[in-house]
Amino acid sequence: MTQSGMKQPHTTVWERSYGTRGPAPAHSRDDVATAAMELANEGGLPAVSTRRIAQKLGVSQSALYRYVAGHDEVFDLMVDAAAGEIDLDVALRGEAIDDLTALAARAKGVHVKYPWLLDIPVESMRVGPRGIDFLEYALRAMAAVDATGAVKLQVVAVLNTLVQQFARAEVGGGTASRERRSSQVMYLHKTAAVGDHPYLAAALHISDPGADQPGDTFEPVVRRVLGGMLMPE
Repeated sequence: MTQSGMKQPHTTVWERSYGTRGPAPAHSRDDVATAAMELANEGGLPAVSTRRIAQKLGVSQSALYRYVAGHDEVFDLMVDAAAGEIDLDVALRGEAIDDLTALAARAKGVHVKYPWLLDIPVESMRVGPRGIDFLEYALRAMAAVDATGAVKLQVVAVLNTLVQQFARAEVGGGTASRERRSSQVMYLHKTAAVGDHPYLAAALHISDPGADQPGDTFEPVVRRVLGGMLMPE
């Protein structure tokens, strides 16, 4: 409690010090993130626990709480470390839709690489230093767009949602056999062709039903969504 009787505001994992008492910390928050990501890569998100992270780092579980307050902050570190793998050194071309679509493709690649990202509870403000760099890059890509800051932030939020959903479909598609996916697609087309679903039949009028995989539609869908959101009012 403060002298005025009010509670101290909660600080994020990025703002909190490691503490001044006791010996200097032997590890960093990056070490915690790396250990947690290794556990998630090996056994999925359920394999991530403070006990196992402490074991990987060779410290006691109580010592780990010098770095994080609990699971949510571990997730914060993991999400931000993954965001750091999205290449932001790619030069912008000056066309917002082109630049944002390319950024989204790189972000999707990271989500496919780390499927456990899709299992971390979504929070609108789960963002750290690398995530803020991502946000700044996306906003810089829209610098010449005549839209309010609020609209541009909405664009980034929708872009992130598309990335997550397409990555989820791509990862999920990998768990099904090619034969199973083909049979499901063919069933859909056969049912539509019977005649009871004329609008569906028209929508599915493509030359190669088996070619319509999530990765094939990602870029055109992103471009259409961005085109609509960034259209001058």
